[in-house]
Amino acid sequence: MPATPVLVADAGSTDGTPDAVGQFRGKLAVDIVPGGLPAAGRNRGAALASSPYVLFLDADVELADTTLIRRCLELMKAKQLHLITTNIICQDSLVGRVFYWGNNFFQYLSRLYRPFATGMFMMFDAQRFRELGGFHEGAQFAEDYLLSQKVARKRFRIVPGGVYTSNRRFQKMGYGRVTLLFFRTAFHSHDEQFFLRDHKYWK
Repeated sequence: MPATPVLVADAGSTDGTPDAVGQFRGKLAVDIVPGGLPAAGRNRGAALASSPYVLFLDADVELADTTLIRRCLELMKAKQLHLITTNIICQDSLVGRVFYWGNNFFQYLSRLYRPFATGMFMMFDAQRFRELGGFHEGAQFAEDYLLSQKVARKRFRIVPGGVYTSNRRFQKMGYGRVTLLFFRTAFHSHDEQFFLRDHKYWK
């Protein structure tokens, strides 16, 4: 069986990411591509992928269920889906857990209107991903939200299981500011220019 291809987008990290990635060569078909803002790195990786499905993961997530990827692939094939995501679980703090519970709640609500998924876990049908144009590289943040909104509701699913993440974004920006930006993002979902402005998300 060929090694699983893994493409890591590195945006000039100083924490030894390339060396850490190199340790998995032999077990996985690992390669490093130039990063930048998330949209650019994800698009560069996807451009090199030859598989029928592509899975986008953030660097700081951990699978909460070892069967998650297999179950997502099985559902993608059975239902001919275009996008699958999962629940986000924060282990670092009670407030973080509450916030991500709210995030998951709105993801489920989005199935009634327009899909909402985060780049922490997005499994795409590769052909449909390319047809949609990939992630908007002009977006200063929420490029994952923008792309997920283009997916048809009937081709979108949320699979139980989840991924663990940290609360580092809250620590960096503050819970109040992150919450405000979350709701402003939802309110401006039809205004692409809102996402092209710098909201200091990465600073």
